[in-house]
Amino acid sequence: MSSPARRRVYLHIGAPKTGTTYLQDRLTLNAKSLSRHGVHFPTRSPLISPALFHFRAALDLLDQDWGGSPGHAEGNWNALVRRVGRRSGTVIVSHEILAPAKADQVARAKRDLGAGDAEIHIVYSTRDLGRQIPAAWQESIKQGRKWSYRRFLKRVESGRSWFHRAFDLPTVLNTWAAGLPPENVHVVTVPQRRLSAGQEPDLLWGRFCAAFGVDPAWGPRESERTNPSLGVAETQLLRKLNRRMDRVTRRQSSYDDLIRGMLAQDELLGRKSEPVRLPPEMYPWAELQSERWIEWIEASGVDVVGDVEDLRPVPPPEDQPFKHPDKVPPRLQLNAALDALAAMTREAARRPDPEQKLVRRIRTQAERLRDQ
Repeated sequence: MSSPARRRVYLHIGAPKTGTTYLQDRLTLNAKSLSRHGVHFPTRSPLISPALFHFRAALDLLDQDWGGSPGHAEGNWNALVRRVGRRSGTVIVSHEILAPAKADQVARAKRDLGAGDAEIHIVYSTRDLGRQIPAAWQESIKQGRKWSYRRFLKRVESGRSWFHRAFDLPTVLNTWAAGLPPENVHVVTVPQRRLSAGQEPDLLWGRFCAAFGVDPAWGPRESERTNPSLGVAETQLLRKLNRRMDRVTRRQSSYDDLIRGMLAQDELLGRKSEPVRLPPEMYPWAELQSERWIEWIEASGVDVVGDVEDLRPVPPPEDQPFKHPDKVPPRLQLNAALDALAAMTREAARRPDPEQKLVRRIRTQAERLRDQ
């Protein structure tokens, strides 16, 4: 009787804004097809998507509690570890909030997932700072932060922000790759935008599959989920709304979901607005960082899936002048605000009035009592 195949656990740790939403949705859509080839993307139950399960498990590991009611993530890490331990072949664990984990949390993750002589691989997806920095700032605004672009950039340059812990490739991989052979550490570079919109997802999927040791054909169903960036007017509008509503500090999920889910990820997308870009004066600094990253990669001997040249920032054409997100003309902000107000009004009209709903419930109960 043959022994079961040795388990290989591929722990994809981010970084955020590197195609992680697309990857996790495509893994989910193709979970059954992949499992027939011995590749598993575990979930807790059929009612919970693997991406949500992995998010809660990552929160539990990091001892964080946001994105839901207090305690909603408790126990999910151990639940994930148990499900990984029941599998043989290839198991993929993925969530981008894992990138800035502390050394003791990283050690626990590798110890727990490596139980039973499992082979641990780390996968880290990354892209150039010319695209990553603007995307990270506007994503933080979507999640409730209130800082200006200028303040965010200063913290990035100083290396004091969460950005450094999550996006600085040597910092992240010096922690996560500790104790692993370099061939078990895979750096996936996100293609530059010179590719057409139709080419980039397939190429990125192919690169992820190469890092996981998976045939891309095993996941034929395409994902339509993305996490696109907002323009300068829309991001500035959300930042001011965050301040007015005191998001993050108060964590009022009743309106937080409306702001993030409906406005930031739906209604405000697709408007004609200048994209958030890296200021021209920061490109020399970004180029120095990319050179440092490439030198680290080459010295470490880790596996590179893609091209390290993708990590070099490409300045925009000269005919696309930089528009500072902190100085958006009031007229553009007003237009974005009116679109947001219209969307909120339509949503309010669509939703049932809580008081009217309560009246109907009381009336129904009264009629039942009368008929008895």
